[in-house]
Amino acid sequence: MKESKSGKQNQQQQQLLQQHQKDHLSPFKLAKLLDPEASWDKDQLGDVLHWIRQVVALVCGLLWGAIPLVGGIWIVLFLAISSGIVYGYYAMILKIDEEEYGGHGALLQEGLFASVTLFLLAWILVYSLAHF
Repeated sequence: MKESKSGKQNQQQQQLLQQHQKDHLSPFKLAKLLDPEASWDKDQLGDVLHWIRQVVALVCGLLWGAIPLVGGIWIVLFLAISSGIVYGYYAMILKIDEEEYGGHGALLQEGLFASVTLFLLAWILVYSLAHF
């Protein structure tokens, strides 16, 4: 009798664990990134926009440092490129209503300060290591 109860409990625990893993992994899938009909909550969209900015910041910082570019105009150009990519992603690819997520200002500001920091860090390090 004890074996059947413990067996049922183990089976229930395994089912709960599998359900938890499905719930944990299912909200985000790679195909969702390009699906304009996918539903996004505010945190998920914010995370995606944040990481897009970080990738753009790293690529631009490495490129700017390797070329070697100097001057404030390149910071402004990075900000324009980064904001343009983020805007194009959520407005043209995802086609979301930005008012549901706090407007253009909130979406364009997502990850901005962290990306500027990463951009400057990568730019300065690569420039200093490669050209001095």
